Amino acid sequence: MNRIYNYSAGPSMLPLEVLEEAQKDFVDYQGCGMSVCEMSHRSKQYDAINNECLALIRELMNVPDNYSIILVQGGGSTQFEAVPLNLLKEDNLKADYIVTGNFAKKAYKEAMKYGDIHLAASSEDKTFTYIPKEFDLRPDANYVHICQNNTIFGTRYTKLPDTKNVPLVADISSLILSEEIDVSKYGVLYAGAQKNVAPAGVTIVIVRNDLISDGLKICPTMLKWKTQVEADSLYNTPPCFSIYMAMLNLRHLKKNGGVKEQQKFNEYKAKLLYDFIDNSDFYANKVNKEDRSMMNVPFVSPNPDLDAEFVKEAAANGFVSIKGHRLVGGMRASIYNAMPLSGITDLIEFMKKFELAHK
Repeated sequence: MNRIYNYSAGPSMLPLEVLEEAQKDFVDYQGCGMSVCEMSHRSKQYDAINNECLALIRELMNVPDNYSIILVQGGGSTQFEAVPLNLLKEDNLKADYIVTGNFAKKAYKEAMKYGDIHLAASSEDKTFTYIPKEFDLRPDANYVHICQNNTIFGTRYTKLPDTKNVPLVADISSLILSEEIDVSKYGVLYAGAQKNVAPAGVTIVIVRNDLISDGLKICPTMLKWKTQVEADSLYNTPPCFSIYMAMLNLRHLKKNGGVKEQQKFNEYKAKLLYDFIDNSDFYANKVNKEDRSMMNVPFVSPNPDLDAEFVKEAAANGFVSIKGHRLVGGMRASIYNAMPLSGITDLIEFMKKFELAHK
């Protein structure tokens, strides 16, 4: 087996143990004579998968009883539209958005189609290298939207904005299950699965029950959270295999100490890499230190030509998908939950060798 280190921002690595478990049951799931890819979403076998996946999310994230969890399709990007369509009111179309990166900006632009959408703060003035600390929030807004971890630019909120009584909505696609989150501080949380949970396909949405309604009149049935809540996420054919893989990965996380232990491991991995970069006079990370992401670590070498050579040589040595996003350039190591410690230590050794060869 020739496993490489995949630093892609998503789809990302999954634990080998989880992949091997799926491989074992892929053709014949638990003796039922067919794969999860083939079985009806109305079958008893799949119903058990769906229920266990939902129960594990609730347990591992300590989701309070007054919140519903749904499993939907379309990725986090579809929720950019679902959020305003579900939360805006016909007689009050106000919402506030804090823009701290590319996906936060996309969510803001989508919401602008539906109402009075206010830019409460932005860090675009410094190329999204920091998280704003002051916000122009309206007390009569229906919600405040943030992207809690910014995959492309490598920033995250370490302190949530004080929205008073206005519900906070957060895109947590690139940090879900990587650190402990107090769900009760939010009105809505949503996350695409392809970074820390499962292969692309399923999106997790956690909604406080008092925020579940018919939404705006123009809200499509398939984008109504109420539709999926009432049907236990089985209103239509769900992304069955992605949900099955999520269930296996959630089992794996629980077996290994849950989110609390995973957070300790993630903090350790990130510190190793950031400390090496900070102590180097060859590599640099431009993000405000207190706002650095644990999941996505962008860095550069002294010039773009060396960056391109680094990416080329890294791939040849088994460090793939480390090229930075086109909006940032340089390199980016996405070190999600499944990235082993050796993926950090081996990368650092490669970085040392590259520096010596090109200094």
